[in-house]
Amino acid sequence: MADQTGLRLVHLYKRYDNEGKKKKKVVNDYAVKDLTLEAEPGEFVAFLGPSGCGKTTTLRMIAGLETITKGDIYIGDDRINDFEPKDRHIGLAFEDYAMYPPMSVYDNIAYNLRARGVNAKEIDRRVHAIAPLLQVDDLLDKKPVKLSGGQKQRVNIARAIIRRPQILLMDEPLSHLDGKARQAMRVQIKRLINEIKCTTIYVTHDQLEAMSLADRIAIINFGVLQQYGTPAEVYDDPANEFVASFIGEPPMNILRTVIIRKEGGFFFTFENSDLQIPVPQRYYSVVSDGFECKMGVRPMDLLIGDETSQGTPEKIATFENLGDERRIGIRVGETLMMLITEDERRYKQGDVVKLEVRGEKTHLFDITTGQRIREK
Repeated sequence: MADQTGLRLVHLYKRYDNEGKKKKKVVNDYAVKDLTLEAEPGEFVAFLGPSGCGKTTTLRMIAGLETITKGDIYIGDDRINDFEPKDRHIGLAFEDYAMYPPMSVYDNIAYNLRARGVNAKEIDRRVHAIAPLLQVDDLLDKKPVKLSGGQKQRVNIARAIIRRPQILLMDEPLSHLDGKARQAMRVQIKRLINEIKCTTIYVTHDQLEAMSLADRIAIINFGVLQQYGTPAEVYDDPANEFVASFIGEPPMNILRTVIIRKEGGFFFTFENSDLQIPVPQRYYSVVSDGFECKMGVRPMDLLIGDETSQGTPEKIATFENLGDERRIGIRVGETLMMLITEDERRYKQGDVVKLEVRGEKTHLFDITTGQRIREK
C-alpha cells in the first residue's frame, strides 16, 4: 500500500447547468456549497446524509468524474483539480459492482494492473496478497455469475485497493446487500481498513454504517456541511436540529416548547400537555420566562419511574416489544415522544407510567434556524 496521504477539500462548490424547455439556460442551485474539510492520513471519513444531499457528487469530484465549479482538492500536497482520474492515485468502489462477466474473479481483480502494464509476476503476487484480506482467495477461479452479492462486493473492493491507492473512495458499497450481509460486510470493511491503513472516504445514507465504521463523519444536507466530527461528537453534541434528528435510531425527540419561570426555576412546557420538565441550570443564562425554542431529548434519556418516582404521570400511546428493547410512545400534545426501556414488563395502550427525563441530556434549538442554542 502507498504511503499514507491525507485529503483536503477547500471551499468546494458544484453547480449543474441545464437547458430549459425553451433552450434558455437554467442554472441550478449548488449541489455542493462551500464544502471545506480535511481527512488525516489513514483516516476513515464517512460522508453521511439523505439522498440527493451532494455526498456522491463530492466523491465524484475527488475521483475526477465531475468537474469542479469552484474550490480546490488536495491529495497530500498536490492540488489535483486538473489531474486526470488515472493520475490521482485513488481506488474507487461503486455501489454497482460493474464486474466483467466473461472474466474470472482473478482477472477482474487484476484488470487495472494489466491495463497499466504491470508485469504478470507482480500482478500475481498482488492478487494473492489482496485476496485473503477480502476473503476471496477461494473464489479466484470463479466467474461473477457464480458469486453472491456480498462476494461480488468484496471482489469490487479488492479491485479498488490492489492499485495501492493513496485515497480509497467507496460509494454506497453495501446498498445492494440484505440486512445480514450488510452487517457481515461492515465487520469485514472495518477489519480491512484497519489492516491497509488507507485514507478512506465512504459515502452512505445509512447512519449505522457511518457510526460503526468511521473515525469522523461529515454530515451533509442540501450540499452544505452540517457537522464534521467523531461519531460520539455528532451523537452527543449535535450542531443543529438536522444533525440531532438524523443521527440516532430511533431519532431524537424534538418538541416545540415555551419555557416558564416557576418556583425559582425554569420549566419546559408543551402545548396541549400537562408535562413540565425542569430546565437544566446550565441554560439559565440563555432562557427567560416565555422563551420559545425546541427541546430535544433522546429516547434512551427518558425513563419510566418506579412507585417512589416524582415523575409526571403519562398515558402510554404505543408499545413495541423488539426483544432486546421496548419502545414506548407517549403523546405530548400533537407529538409522539418515544422512549426506550430494557424493562421486561409488557405495557399496553392506556397504561399510566411516571415519566422521568434526564434534564442534563436535553438540547435546545432555535425555532427559526434550527441551530443549537448553547449555554453561555
